[in-house]
Amino acid sequence: MAKKLGHRQKKTFVCSVCGNENYREEKNVNNTPGRMEISKYCKFCGKHTTHKEKK
Repeated sequence: MAKKLGHRQKKTFVCSVCGNENYREEKNVNNTPGRMEISKYCKFCGKHTTHKEKK
């Protein structure tokens, strides 16, 4: 059976330097209504960069 997500939604994160979609994570939209920015490793850039939530 599939898992119910409820207030959690799957979001895609895009590298701010090269623009590649590298990460997909779940986010609780009630707790964080705005767009998230996280620092993650980009395998295309070869360094840690800021990843922003895709529109």
